[in-house]
Amino acid sequence: MGELDRIDHGIIRELQKNARITVTELASRVGLSKTPCQVRMRRLEEQGYITGYTALVNMAKLGLDHIAFAQVTLNDTSSKTLEAFNSAVNQIAAVEQCHMIAGNFDYVLKVRTRNMEEYRQVLGEQISALPHVLQTSTFVVMENVKEPGDHSQPYPGDVTAHA
Repeated sequence: MGELDRIDHGIIRELQKNARITVTELASRVGLSKTPCQVRMRRLEEQGYITGYTALVNMAKLGLDHIAFAQVTLNDTSSKTLEAFNSAVNQIAAVEQCHMIAGNFDYVLKVRTRNMEEYRQVLGEQISALPHVLQTSTFVVMENVKEPGDHSQPYPGDVTAHA
C-alpha cells in the first residue's frame, strides 16, 4: 500500500463525517474534479483503507442505552483457548465490541443492553458460560463522552489535522 497524501486523508475525513455525500460534493471539498475523486475513492477501497459504508444508529432510540464493559479473564491463553473464546463471543448479540488486552485480564467486552437486569442475564447466562472463562469484572457506563461516529476531532494519522 502506498502512502496517503493530503487529498486521500481529506477524502477519508469527509467520508467519516458523511458517507452519503455525493462524489461531486466530496470532490469539491477536497479540491478535485469528480472523476479523479472517484478514482481515489476506488483506490482507497481496493487498498483496504475504506472497508465499507454504514449507518450510525442511535441505540438509545432503540431502547439499548445501558452500556457496560466486562473484563474477562480466561483459565489459560493457549491458541486453542483464544480461538474457542473468540468464536463463541462473536455469537453474543449484546457484545458490541470485544478486544484482547495485554494486562491483568485477557479481554474487555463492550456490552449493550436495555437495562441492568438484562445485562445481568447476558453476563450470567452467556458471557460467563463462554469457553474457558475464569472470572469477569464489570464497569457500568455513567455517561457517553465520545461515541463512534464523533468526528469533531481528526483521526490519528490525519495529515490534514493541522492544516
